[in-house]
Amino acid sequence: MTNLSLRRSPVLLVALLPVLLLSACAPKPAAPEPVRAVRTLKLGGGELQPMVDYAAEIRARTETDLSFRVGGKLLTRPVDLGQTVRRGQLLARLDARDLQLGQDVAQAAEAAAKTSLELASANLKRYRALREQGFIGAAELERHETTEKTARAQWEQALAQTQVQRNQTGYADLLADASGVITATPAEPGQVVAAGTPVVRLAHDGPRDAVFAVPETQVEAVRGMVGRSGAVQVKAWGQDARWPVVIREVAAAADPVTRTFLVKADVGAAELRLGRTATVSVRQPAQSGVLRLPLTALVSQQGHDAVWLLDPASMTVKPQPVQVARSEGSQVVVSAGLKAGDEVVTAGTHLLAAGQTVKRYVEPAKMAASR
Repeated sequence: MTNLSLRRSPVLLVALLPVLLLSACAPKPAAPEPVRAVRTLKLGGGELQPMVDYAAEIRARTETDLSFRVGGKLLTRPVDLGQTVRRGQLLARLDARDLQLGQDVAQAAEAAAKTSLELASANLKRYRALREQGFIGAAELERHETTEKTARAQWEQALAQTQVQRNQTGYADLLADASGVITATPAEPGQVVAAGTPVVRLAHDGPRDAVFAVPETQVEAVRGMVGRSGAVQVKAWGQDARWPVVIREVAAAADPVTRTFLVKADVGAAELRLGRTATVSVRQPAQSGVLRLPLTALVSQQGHDAVWLLDPASMTVKPQPVQVARSEGSQVVVSAGLKAGDEVVTAGTHLLAAGQTVKRYVEPAKMAASR
């Protein structure tokens, strides 16, 4: 029996070999697909008035191009771009030699006119005494009175001309008429400038505006917010702090190149320095039956626009066709297909399938705080 069993063993091994090979090559069961985390947005009354962001620049309410009242050669300009200046500080100076010569001429003419007046006054005094004594007639006295009046008028004219020339000489120094910051220096030392040619641009300390441009499609809505508080906010780039601002001015005509309208908003007491770039957020007016969603929520389903709706009961998603009216920057305006209370997936949409189970994304900081 032992010899027979040994002779049958190779036969059994040959018979079991295909079974062993098939079991080794059989595919392993697939691992369950992980539940994906998605960002969602529940539509409600707040989403009917979203904030639209615009890039803005912080500018002074008053910005002045300063120039000389007289022409001449620019000798020095002791201020540079971006420098802070005080009221009365010297900004630029002209070569005043010709102006000083004109002042000297005027002073000499004043001295001559004063001498003529003193002589005419002395003669008039003597002729009045002679008239009282009867040595001259009334006509002769009137002639000397007229001479004295003429000399006095000439002296007053020379005095005024001297003051004008003195002012002209003083105009060779360009002084800051307010404290502020130099924002432009269009003239350089050595340049001959005419009267009224801008030499420096001064942004005055005081009220400041956030200046930005809006498209023609939004200008009427922005005009309706002029003077209203709470509808507009400003945030400096790189900072999280936001300040309320009030729109005070909207351009009446569009820019001929960009076809946008310039808007100025008073930043009030916001701590924003001149020239800084900021983001102005404008709250849009409510529109019945119209919802705005992030552009990332939109997907394409069989050539049509759609979004993924989350069913909170089963935590599954399904596609929902929507009608997009227009896009506004990073948002889209949905005019049909959604209603208040719907929960829309706004991030992670490209990895979803109908009926897929998902979970809501939780910020790491919030997750750590909840533990």
